[in-house]
Amino acid sequence: MPDKNPYEVLKADVLEVIEESPTIKSFYLKPEKPFEFATGQFIELSLPGIGEAPFTPSSSHYEKEKIWVSIMNAGFVTNEIHKVQKGDVMGIRGPYGKGYPLDVFKGKDVLLLGGGVGLAPLRCLLQTMIHDIDDYKSITVCFGARTPDDMIYKDQIKDWKSHERIHHLCTVDKCSDNDIWKGKTGVVTILLDDIKVDPHNAIAVVCGPPIMMKFGTFSLLDKGFKPENIYLSMEKKMYCGFGQCRHCVMGKYYACKDGPVFTYEQIKDEEKIWD
Repeated sequence: MPDKNPYEVLKADVLEVIEESPTIKSFYLKPEKPFEFATGQFIELSLPGIGEAPFTPSSSHYEKEKIWVSIMNAGFVTNEIHKVQKGDVMGIRGPYGKGYPLDVFKGKDVLLLGGGVGLAPLRCLLQTMIHDIDDYKSITVCFGARTPDDMIYKDQIKDWKSHERIHHLCTVDKCSDNDIWKGKTGVVTILLDDIKVDPHNAIAVVCGPPIMMKFGTFSLLDKGFKPENIYLSMEKKMYCGFGQCRHCVMGKYYACKDGPVFTYEQIKDEEKIWD
């Protein structure tokens, strides 16, 4: 059987649009035929006549009939995507890149450390792991946002907190007197003081804004996590998806072709990985 055409674009009906925060919306899409990907891989999402951009799905890779993508309004294409409504049609091509090596995670404590729209790829990983919950010793989720309004997946967080096999922690950078917030206040790394895992036999996955990933990684190293056990999702640097535009070059690596998932051990000596 011939390999799949990497340029093929599938039409996808927009089934639902959810406003997660003032800047982030989730789009629930139904491709014209089943769409398979591995958690951690990314897609190119397009609007006819407008353009396309890379995004990591936020739904489990076990869900093939539909796909969930959470997108921050951060530029021209994403601004146009935020205008999309239920009943509209978008385009999907891919998947591209390499996902998380879930076989390596089995039998270990898994820590997810995320902030902002970085929660979207982590939602995909979390939902996938929940499907196979017995494969993992434990799952700890540390999520952060700027304010309570900026925290996405609010309704789902309630379900995750109630799951007996998931230890869930949240924080916000700041909140006003009018905010009804019962969690911690401070940068997401403060949550690492409350984790209950053995860093010498644990996997950490970090995703979020570059500054958060940088200091999140350094905090994990200080806690005793090994560089080869810290996984970083570097999709912020991607653009074309094929390694042609060179926008995502990190030393000898292309984020789109060699990643977007890397261990810190792989890229720690490359220049400007946090830019």
